[in-house]
Amino acid sequence: MTQTHPGRRALLLTLPLAFAAAASAQPAQPLPATPAQMEGPYYPTTLPADTDADLTRQPGLAAATGTRLALEGRVLRTDGSPVAGAVVEIWQADANGIYLHPGDARLANRDAGFQGFGQVTTGADGRYAFLTIRPGLYTGRTAHIHVRVVPPAGRRLTTQIYFADAAGNAADGLLRRVSDPAQRARLVATPVADAALGAGGQRITHDLVLRAD
Repeated sequence: MTQTHPGRRALLLTLPLAFAAAASAQPAQPLPATPAQMEGPYYPTTLPADTDADLTRQPGLAAATGTRLALEGRVLRTDGSPVAGAVVEIWQADANGIYLHPGDARLANRDAGFQGFGQVTTGADGRYAFLTIRPGLYTGRTAHIHVRVVPPAGRRLTTQIYFADAAGNAADGLLRRVSDPAQRARLVATPVADAALGAGGQRITHDLVLRAD
């Protein structure tokens, strides 16, 4: 019968624990950072009086027209930790593809019930949430929502969120520049039906990952 030396037995017993500890000490695979994209020409020159998270209603006016959309997610660092206290802004076209901006030639025909811009601050879990509408199209672009994230410290992010089911994605010049699948996944979100938002309502869950300084 083969005998195991007591010292060797102790070593063999501790090896699995050592391997487990080494594995747990390995850093998790970092998350791909959300690619920056241009701010575009239509960031509001003057913010609306109401800048809350519900872009579908303005005081004293009828609700915005269009497909209601819940947009939510988290602001994260590349190590997966949440970013608390980050200011998240969104701005977008109304259901007719018109922005709240004097540079938009169709401004006079804009849906007055649509806020056009919203702003929230993330909590300890890094979460943000907006109620908006699915943006309409304007010439040369696919459907998209502009986003800016200003963290309490570090680099800010300006980017855009695209819709996976939008027919114009393949022809959109800005989106076509992002060929890496991991980076593209940080820009393109998949809407799902949400009956709680009314007929045709949709929901998007989309995390925003800030690049390390």
